[in-house]
Formats: sequence, C-alpha cells, structure tokens
Amino acid sequence: MDGYETSLIPLGLAAVLIVLGTCAAAPAGEVGRGPVFGVIEIPFKGPACKAADAPARDIAFWTRFRHESGKPEVTVHGFWDGDGQGGREGNVFKVRFCPTTAGTWTLAQVHSSDKQLAGQHEGGVVVAAASDHPGFWLVDPHTPGGRWYRRSDGSHPYIFGNTHYSFLSQMDDRGPRPGRIAADMAANAGHLNKVRFSIHPCRYPNPKSKPFLDDSGRPTDDGDFSHRPNPEWFHTRVDVAVRAAWEKDIVADLILCGPDTREARSVLRASKNRGDATPILRYVAARYGSYPNVWMCLANEWNIKDPKYTAEEIKRFGAILRRHLPYATPVSVHASSGPWDKRLNAQPPWNDHVIIQDKIRTLARSADAIAGSHAIGGGDRPVINDELGYEGKGDTFSRDDVIEGHLGAFLGGGYGTTGHKPASKKGHYFWGGFTPQEHTAVPHLAWLRKVIDSHITFCKMAPSDTGDLVSGAGKNCRAMAWPGNEFVLGTSGVQEGLAANLPAGPWEVRRFDVIAMKEEVLARGARGRFTFAAPASRAVLFHFKKVGDASAG
Repeated sequence: MDGYETSLIPLGLAAVLIVLGTCAAAPAGEVGRGPVFGVIEIPFKGPACKAADAPARDIAFWTRFRHESGKPEVTVHGFWDGDGQGGREGNVFKVRFCPTTAGTWTLAQVHSSDKQLAGQHEGGVVVAAASDHPGFWLVDPHTPGGRWYRRSDGSHPYIFGNTHYSFLSQMDDRGPRPGRIAADMAANAGHLNKVRFSIHPCRYPNPKSKPFLDDSGRPTDDGDFSHRPNPEWFHTRVDVAVRAAWEKDIVADLILCGPDTREARSVLRASKNRGDATPILRYVAARYGSYPNVWMCLANEWNIKDPKYTAEEIKRFGAILRRHLPYATPVSVHASSGPWDKRLNAQPPWNDHVIIQDKIRTLARSADAIAGSHAIGGGDRPVINDELGYEGKGDTFSRDDVIEGHLGAFLGGGYGTTGHKPASKKGHYFWGGFTPQEHTAVPHLAWLRKVIDSHITFCKMAPSDTGDLVSGAGKNCRAMAWPGNEFVLGTSGVQEGLAANLPAGPWEVRRFDVIAMKEEVLARGARGRFTFAAPASRAVLFHFKKVGDASAG
C-alpha cells in the first residue's frame, strides 16, 4: 500500500487476536478461542457496503456474550470493516470480544437492523483459557480518594506517559516516514507505559490515507464526516497502534477529537450528520472498547480553538460513549491550561478520571495541581496531568524541569505525561519517532517508575502535610503517606536539618535521587527521631517504610 505500514499482527499476538476463519453464517459451534484479556475477533457476513454508504450510522449491530456460570454478561457492539483487510468497500462486519474469565462464553444474542447479520453465529461459543495478562485499568475505590488505578489482577502499576499526537499519519514536516507506528510503541515500551495520540492526522495529513469518507465515498480528513469512518485508515493505522501497544502492555490513550486543526476538531461536531456524533462514538467503542489497554479522551483542549465545545456537549458525548462501551474503559476529556472544570462533573459520572493540562517545572506546584483537581473532580477518581512538561526548545523545558514536575505529580497523588517538543507543532509530540537520546528526561522517568513499583506501596497513600511527617521541610517539599506504615517526601534542593518523627517500631529509610538515578539506603532499623538532609538535586524522593514487628531489634 504505497509503502505505508499494514495491519500485520505482531508475532507476540498470534495467540491473542483470534479470528474466525470464515465470514459465512455457520451452525452454532465454536466461533473463537483465546486467552483471558486477549481480544477475540469474530467476523460476520453482512450487506455489501460501498464507500459512499454509512453503515456506522445506518446499521444497528450488537451482540451479547454470557459466561457458562451465568455471569458476567457482556454486550459488545459490532462494526463494519470494509473487506476485512483494509479495503473501503465490502461486506465484512466484526465483533471484538475480550473474555474476562476463563471458561466457555456463549454468543447468546446477535441483534441487528440488518436481516443478514441478525442471529448470525447466535449460540456459538468462545473458549477462554486462563492467562497472566493483568487486564483492564480500573479505578480502585479502596485506595485513598479513589485516586489510583488497579489492574484486573489486583496490581497497581504506576503510570508515566508520552505524547505522539499525529504519528498515525506517518508524516513529518519533510514528508512520509513509513513503518514507524509499531516501532514507536516498542520504543516507548522500554521506558513509559502510556502513549496518547489522536485518531486523526491533524497537522500532518497523509496524502492518500484519510480517516473518513465523504458523501461520494472519497477519503477525507474532514471530521464533520465522522459518521463515515474509513476502514482503510482504522484497519492499517489505529489497529496497528492499539495492537502494538497491547503487545507491550502500554496504555493506548485515543484522542477522538483534535488536537489542533479544524478538520481534526470537527469529529464530534459531525456537521455532515446533523450534529450527531453517535456513529463515531459507537464505532470507536465497538472497534477498540474490548482492548484492556485502551483509554479514550473525548477531545483535546475541548474549550478553546475552532470548533470548541460546551461542557454540556462534552457530558453528552461522554454519556453516549460510555453507553456503548462494553467494559469499564477509562474515559475523560482534556481542557486548556488550568484545573479541572467542575461543570464537567455529572451524576452518573461519564468520566472515570480527571485530565488537566498544566505545564509545570517545579515539584510543589505540580503536586498541588494534581491534588487540587482531585478535589474539584469529585475527590473519588484518579488525576493525570497530560501536558505536564514537554522537553525541548518549543516550551523551553529542560530535562530536569520535566523530571522535577513528574516527581511532583506522583507526590500530588496522580500521574503525569510528557512529550518532546523541539519547536511548536514539531517533534516527537506530534509525529512520533521517539528516542530517549532526544527526549532525555524519559530514562529518568522510567527509573523513577521502577522505583515506585518496586519499593513504594503508593496505592495506600494520599498527599499529606509535610509538617506532620518531617520537621524542617521547606515550602518546596511535598509528601504522601500511608499513616503509621509508610510515607514519602520529595525535595527539589538542599534541605538541612530535616527530622522525621517515626512511629513506634523499626523503619527503613531510602533516598532516591532521580536526576542522578542513584539509590542509597540511609537506615535499616531507624527509630524515633531520624535526622537527615536533602542534597542539591532537583528531584529527590525519600522513602520511609516500617519493617518487621514493632518489638524487633
């Protein structure tokens, strides 16, 4: 396809994306098999659709899967996929199902407004084998203030993310750069565990491949035609990114509208469909909602640029998307700079997390921004600063600016996302091509993430007044605590005469200098008053953890 990357399934996914071998209607029987938290794709034979048709809008198609035990039961919408291989015309419809429990799942119901699809494969079964995949990202209500995510397996990995807005087009300011989608995901996987990107090419459109089809069936970048998604674009680009991210267990955070151009920002306006964005929202829910690694962001900077949206519109879009998602996929929206807009809060909630954009160089301000928006957003869900710091001349953020800001996000009880921005609208943060040699803060963030995952029981922690834990800490320090058991203190410069008044029992104290990527054990059995000092580093994390029994020596 003119040198552009196709949707070949990586070898590591051979046992994960299981595809039924025929589209023809078949007697009830096995229609798929695969591991728990894999994605099982079941093709259906439907009406032959031309590029000028609008099956995403005009054909209702959903299925219901039921586990052999009777529960759970999952409703999954289907989608039209052209010829099933990236062609813009054809009769192939698909359902993607993610088994969450081992055993046999029955395709209990196949509903469609089309007679060919209705009832097809009904009564068929999917066989799911146990796996070690950690599963979906779920808000853990048992964490303080619901501020941390857990996986389906109960683990709590920490998150640092990256940004590649338009990398799906495989274009930069000098022209085509094919073959990079899966490679970018693999490159990120060695350092970060979330990548946010638009489903639209935005400022770097591809001359041949476009995300939508206009009224005559011609490919277009105009998001006002979002009711007619182009199977070629989604099959050969978005699918490739999502699958590659699944293989590496990276969050694929799909931005549905934006970031910048009118064409990209019109996806939810949907003016060529009388302002009804339901078809594209149902489509992305059907196509990607069964991937455990997928998150969705309704829009980037929803409240500025052209077109912009109202809070009421965003809540309506969110409710529509949530209604069509088969699982508890993380969903939110990204605004202009500043705290979360409380007008977006709703009952029942459409969003499971809060996104802020606040480019911050300092530990204390970064922590406070997270903590403040946690309260504004309802005080019961995670917060992620998705534009915390872009390294490079574009925003004049140094390596150490990015590192300090991200340590602050952790200490505020949330997560952070970076990007590489050598100039406005240029570099990794738009067109991808990630390398840690250019985005030099990333190895330090990877080191910090490993420290957090290996040493710190952060899922039990919430931000705490530093003065309650450590005397002598200045205004630039921030802390989190699991009261009586464990706490962390972050510093961003020299601090002499610090003293922690430790609760009864022995405590282990470690110092992690994120700039130097150096760990040091300061004490293994500290008791009572423990004095220490902070070095002249912009990002240091002190970790205090109670060890053993209080009577131990």
